[in-house]
Amino acid sequence: MPDSRETIRIAAVGDLHCGKASAGAFQALFASVNERADILLLCGDLTDYGLAEEARHLARDVTSTLKIPSAAVLGNHDFESGNGQAVVDILREAGVKVLDGDAFELHGVGFAGAKGFGGGFGPRTLAPWGEESIKRFVHEAIDEALKLETALAKLRTSRRVAVLHYSPIEATVEGEPREIFPFLGSSRLEEPLNRFKVSAVFHGHAHHGSLEGRTSAGAPVYNVAMPLLRRSFRDAPPVRIIEMPVAGEPAGGSGRRATDRPEAAPLEVPVGAAPGRGTHD
Repeated sequence: MPDSRETIRIAAVGDLHCGKASAGAFQALFASVNERADILLLCGDLTDYGLAEEARHLARDVTSTLKIPSAAVLGNHDFESGNGQAVVDILREAGVKVLDGDAFELHGVGFAGAKGFGGGFGPRTLAPWGEESIKRFVHEAIDEALKLETALAKLRTSRRVAVLHYSPIEATVEGEPREIFPFLGSSRLEEPLNRFKVSAVFHGHAHHGSLEGRTSAGAPVYNVAMPLLRRSFRDAPPVRIIEMPVAGEPAGGSGRRATDRPEAAPLEVPVGAAPGRGTHD
């Protein structure tokens, strides 16, 4: 039977930084979205050091508590120990759709995801010129943008949602020290978002950035880094819930934005930062 719903409720959060001592830490958060959202998006830095043990803690919270579909992209922390594929395998076994240039559809809305990469924004975007190491850095950003483009091209839905870790626009990293902007995202990620007229974009990574901005084509971009959400919505769970129509013109094409549905119930999820590590990375 065709799905007759008119809207979809999308919950999103990134930068959970699940550590060795985080067993059970996310059960309350996951339970809070079960009745209030149709899907949960996890926007990278799911683990603290990219360890299999950390991923298993998160996977157990997913399987024991989360009752709605979920999808995720990895973040830079998830590669720290060289076990990125192990993190992917553990989460996929728990039922999480881990996206790396992949796409899927749910209730008539398409979702596409990739990690993304840095390089900076606008006319100051790093160019592939000079030393070979600089060229490799830039080509990594280009490869991630191509992954996102490939994923979006697979979708045939009128509504498309992009899931990233790195930011595609400068507006949502505002608040961070300007010196580190090039390491927080890249305008190269914005190009496929505009080309495929996405309806909304979710990313993390910028713990001290801004909650939202827009692409140059008008699509809303939400920074859902958990530390930012906890500071911004002190009396609410650290998760962003957006209600979006499942049909019609994408927000990027018409300028119409999704309806923001911030929740009001207080919830604390203890996630400790590792000593000596910056909170933006």
